[in-house]
Amino acid sequence: MSTNQTKAQRRDAARAEALALQKKQQAREKRSRLIVLSALGLGLIVLVVAVVMIFMEGQKTPMEKVDNVPAGVVEDTGIPVGADGVAGTENEGAPTLDVYVDFMCPICGQFEQINGASITEMREAGDVTLVVHPVSILDRTSQGTDYSTRAASAAAWVADRAPEQFAAFHDAMFASQPQEQTPGLSDEQIAQVAEQAGVSAEAAAGIADGTARETYEEWVKASTEVAGSDPDVVNPETGGMGTPTVLIDGERFTGWQAPGALTQAITGEAPSTEPSTEPSE
Repeated sequence: MSTNQTKAQRRDAARAEALALQKKQQAREKRSRLIVLSALGLGLIVLVVAVVMIFMEGQKTPMEKVDNVPAGVVEDTGIPVGADGVAGTENEGAPTLDVYVDFMCPICGQFEQINGASITEMREAGDVTLVVHPVSILDRTSQGTDYSTRAASAAAWVADRAPEQFAAFHDAMFASQPQEQTPGLSDEQIAQVAEQAGVSAEAAAGIADGTARETYEEWVKASTEVAGSDPDVVNPETGGMGTPTVLIDGERFTGWQAPGALTQAITGEAPSTEPSTEPSE
């Protein structure tokens, strides 16, 4: 500041300098308020988006939450098998035989013993499309190893990674079926069953190391939940889903315990008779 300024000039200059500093301070405070308000606005937007996403996730069906679904699956939960035994194929124009199975279920094992050969014969002749629905309702009977879930996940893995061997693997799993209240087969043993059914060593390795379960456990659990809420699958007498549950073109069929009855229902051939058993719940 020049020493030649008058007292009034110095006073005016000081006032101008103070005013400039005040304006700068006001500008800084305005910027700070804008930054705070922007941050609050962004936080509010993020919160709203999170709430919307949580709400939308809650509105999804169990199957819509699944990341990995085996190739060729129909109606979310079924693995169709046509004449060649390949997963994801159908016999065009043939009736559909839906079978809901738990690989630990002893009654499912009886179903296979009574009807397995005739189902294969009808399927290979193009008379029926088999649709296998692997579910897990009997994990509690495998001493904490979750055998039902692991076995169903392995079936999904084979359907996706080795579809040509799916029918053979399905049959082999029941041929090697463990008893309830045992740990069941280990993942390594299921992999051995897969290789014996023609699955490549590379694909079977994914079962042995747990990748199959990691990939398809979510789908198995969702499939079980979906099946358990399907009015066509739920037993009207018990209000729950049992295995095996058998549907012919969407209609529940309960007479499968008599040898030949299932074939008659599909093709008209005469059945023989055998005492019935109740499905596992």
